[in-house]
Amino acid sequence: MRQRAVKIIEILEETYPDAKTTLDASSPWELLCGAILASQCTDERVNKITPQLFATYPSISAMAEAELSDIEELIRSCGIYRNKARGLKGSAREILDKYDGEVPQSREQLMALPGVGRKIANLILGDAFGEQAVVVDTHCARISKLLGLTSEKDPLKVERDLEKVLPATSYTDWGHYMVFHGREICKARCRQCVACPLNQLCAYGRKQDLEAKEVGDCV
Repeated sequence: MRQRAVKIIEILEETYPDAKTTLDASSPWELLCGAILASQCTDERVNKITPQLFATYPSISAMAEAELSDIEELIRSCGIYRNKARGLKGSAREILDKYDGEVPQSREQLMALPGVGRKIANLILGDAFGEQAVVVDTHCARISKLLGLTSEKDPLKVERDLEKVLPATSYTDWGHYMVFHGREICKARCRQCVACPLNQLCAYGRKQDLEAKEVGDCV
């Protein structure tokens, strides 16, 4: 399975050479804010909200001192905005009080921040600090299972399975590839198997061929 995973990565690297996080951010703090806002919201929507948010609160200390209601008003369009506002303000306060105003660089410390779970922590580790970490979002979990690299549904179990078969140097890139592939070809409602460069390496794609179904059907 590991050899197949390596081949898959090689193809994805050629197909999506510019794959990277789709959240606009210029610092670990901005990426953390964007990731908190992205819960149950598209990155495109988040990227429309964050410029005004960061202009209004240009520092961690400014966010920590902000009125919760004012943060809520700025992020209202991204959904569950009250919880997210508490996450932003609470994380800012803890980073100031516990980490001298610097976003922490350990998974455990990141996950202890309000509004931050393992997925966000791994995103920060990989894209802000250059560590290798698998971000298991909906794209990653769904496509990795279709490819036959995991049979699990629980995100942590999916992450563990992927760590066993992916080269450690590709953990972070894998999450990016899954997002791009999920948006471009392996869509949740209409998989374009006939156009997929991974078709012959994909457990789902091979099964479709064996069953002589018309590839590319919406399923």
